[in-house]
Amino acid sequence: MTLTTAEEQLMQHLWKLKKAFMKELLEAYQEPKPAPTTVATLLKRMSDKKFVGYEEIGNSRQYFPLVRKNDYFSKHVNGLIQNFFGNSASQFASFFTTETNLSENELKELRSLIDEQIKKKQQ
Repeated sequence: MTLTTAEEQLMQHLWKLKKAFMKELLEAYQEPKPAPTTVATLLKRMSDKKFVGYEEIGNSRQYFPLVRKNDYFSKHVNGLIQNFFGNSASQFASFFTTETNLSENELKELRSLIDEQIKKKQQ
């Protein structure tokens, strides 16, 4: 199951805060802030999708993520590679490195990360 763009934006705030009441989530948005009813609707949908849980504290709910950010992101990147690049990570890497205007330093950092992973796989 996936999140809409608005749900992903709210989820980003929740991942950052780890636990938050509605007021804290609203404060995390930049202006113009969404209406409280909009955030409540998003939280309800995200709860139904099992992305968000909550704990009742008095008359309020403290929300927390049920899905880790890395797990969500990894699933989407893998889906992107499968659906748009014929399940070829090298085609994805080629596209990513040529079409995203990475600086020389960023390319060197990527090479370093790849070299690290190669060393780990060889052990």
